[in-house]
Amino acid sequence: MPQDKAITLLVCALGGEGGGVLTEWLVETARIAGYPAQSTSIPGVAQRTGATTYYLEVFPRSIAELNGRRPIFSLNPVPGALDALVSSELLETARQIGNGMTAPGRTRVITSTSRAFTTMERMQMGDGRVDAQELLALVKSFSREHHVFDMSAVAKECGTIVSAVMLGAIAGSGLFPFKREDYEAAIQEGGAATAKASLRGFARGFEIVGQAQQQAAFVDALLSPPAPVRDGPQASAPGAPDAALVQRFPAPVREMFALGHARLVDYQGRDYAELYVHRLTQVLEAERIADPSGERGFETTTEMARWLALWMAFDDIVRVADLKSRASRWARVRGEVKATDEDLLQVWDHFKPGIPEFAALLPPALAQRLTQWDRKRIAAGKLPWALPLKVGTHSVMGMVSLRALASCKWLRVRGSRFAMEQQMIERWLQGVVEGTRRDWRLGHEIALCGRLIKGYGATNERGKENLLHVLDHLARGASPQESATAIAEARQAALADEAGTQLDAALVRHGAPPRPVKEQPIRFVRKPKAAAGQAA
Repeated sequence: MPQDKAITLLVCALGGEGGGVLTEWLVETARIAGYPAQSTSIPGVAQRTGATTYYLEVFPRSIAELNGRRPIFSLNPVPGALDALVSSELLETARQIGNGMTAPGRTRVITSTSRAFTTMERMQMGDGRVDAQELLALVKSFSREHHVFDMSAVAKECGTIVSAVMLGAIAGSGLFPFKREDYEAAIQEGGAATAKASLRGFARGFEIVGQAQQQAAFVDALLSPPAPVRDGPQASAPGAPDAALVQRFPAPVREMFALGHARLVDYQGRDYAELYVHRLTQVLEAERIADPSGERGFETTTEMARWLALWMAFDDIVRVADLKSRASRWARVRGEVKATDEDLLQVWDHFKPGIPEFAALLPPALAQRLTQWDRKRIAAGKLPWALPLKVGTHSVMGMVSLRALASCKWLRVRGSRFAMEQQMIERWLQGVVEGTRRDWRLGHEIALCGRLIKGYGATNERGKENLLHVLDHLARGASPQESATAIAEARQAALADEAGTQLDAALVRHGAPPRPVKEQPIRFVRKPKAAAGQAA
């Protein structure tokens, strides 16, 4: 932000939503932080009675730095010269964009998805509502950066008014050079009766926009080449691929590739991330053959960058222990329960690992023997073996136990599950590469089947079985166009029906056999005598 120009903000609020209170909070925050500011209000009707806009300018240099000089502020906003637009209603946001207030290269838009329908919308005999997707597309097209969420729902959740959530969103965006404590102090000066509820709404809005800002900054750090330094190694974001490596991929793929690469470095290390690069390069080469001009925007490689990274970073007990014991997780829990520094917070995590989880870290021979032992127990009518655990993450011993388990990444690559997952990933990867070479759409539909791999336990196993069945029976048809259509229909059916009935029907319609029926043990349980007597 230039140091010699004021930061400009336009606030759009409907009647009764506290737009005036929000503006007073912002001016008071500037006073507390020691920055010069000025606000004006512009009453108007817009689509609904009582819509009012509030214009605020803040000079980005403190009063102390100005040495007695005073900046000259404007009284009204200038179209195209706004640094930010904040609105509590989606159509009101679109109206201001239609007035030319925002500039795609400059303006940051923070808006709510909530709607207050206009009189013209209510007068229609049918559904006269304006298409929300068109409004969101307008916001995206005419903003440098945009944050969109349901402010009204957040306000109801926190028991406060929308203006408190809007203030948190403004603070979380980093628009003004104020500290979070400055905003909170301005709220508290308004009175203790409503301060607690307003602070809850402020914190939630700050969290939603602040997390989006952090993610965007992380992506920028991944995609930007590190600045050269004279001495020592170059600094870069944790897990960020080298700039030369990112440039090997087309522009539409780079963001997703950088995120996937960083995820796998965090998951297993640089060598594992290199395997990800090698696999993704195979898909890119096949797509360049199928679409030499790049008219389809390298969508197949982009989708593979997403789903391949997610599958390669599969969840196991090592991963769960790592995520449960991170400092960021503790901070998130404290924020969710709204714990203060004076509160005593205890977190108990419940685990119930079974034979599959322990066998996953063992070599294939030992894992097979252990799994067969558990299957015999199940076939004999017993429950699967499991070890219930209750770990106090707040305690030293609990945290040390989780961190010790999280450090067993070296054991993961020697385990039976790792070998099995890599084999299945290679089968899917080969299907995508071969399908793309036959026809671009076929490869793209097979790549999208990565969506089937999700969850854990039985859900994860069922997804992998469905994917392999689709690859074996639908991907190798004589007509690649018909195969692409069949795979798309089968994938949608699998995602729509957990039981798999729709998937089996889709498979049969396209000439493929339904999935084999899996054997399930029948367990007979004797009715307790007390219950039998009561029934009689």
